[in-house]
Amino acid sequence: MAVMSARYALVQLMVLLCVAAKAQGVGLGELLERAAQTSEYIHSLSSALTNELDSHFPPSGRMLMPRPSLCHTSSLNMPTDKEDILKLPEWKLVSLVRSLLLSWSDPLLLLSSEAPSLPHPSSGAIHSRTRELQENTHSLHSGLDTLVNKLGPLSQSLNLLPFTWKGGDLGTDRNSRLLNFHFLLSCFRRDSHKIDSFLKVLRCRAAKMRPDVC
Repeated sequence: MAVMSARYALVQLMVLLCVAAKAQGVGLGELLERAAQTSEYIHSLSSALTNELDSHFPPSGRMLMPRPSLCHTSSLNMPTDKEDILKLPEWKLVSLVRSLLLSWSDPLLLLSSEAPSLPHPSSGAIHSRTRELQENTHSLHSGLDTLVNKLGPLSQSLNLLPFTWKGGDLGTDRNSRLLNFHFLLSCFRRDSHKIDSFLKVLRCRAAKMRPDVC
């Protein structure tokens, strides 16, 4: 019931975001507040899902985990230091967030399709949460499209990062499937943290808060 209630609340939140974007009286700050709330939920959900996998992930598998630099979004040039993030203009932050969200469209689809047959005792719950990640990420991207007109044409620029997975699935043996699923999910959790951080900086600026508290 709690999961369903949270999902319903988020759907309602994104509907309100889209409706509000069309209204003349709604400011940028309110739109960013709603987007930041959604991104925070997405990151929280991806972290909880990763922890669920960790509980049944063999210790030997962690030694075989691909390096984070092999995540398909690693080639996207983006700041990691807070001071560098604060130096970026608003249009650049929105462009980076939209690029990341769009680049995760296919990987999240793969995770969602593979989750039901994942060799894990909680595969049903993992599938439900993965679907929720997919749906909310898509909704957040659609909602952010409404900000483009407010931030100018530069924010429309996108750096799309193609995703390819050899064989089209996560593997045939138990260890490979768990390893590859865990790796992709870990990459998404890392990127969802970046998305959440960028949106909170934007929200902070819109509220005219001091940079040191962003």
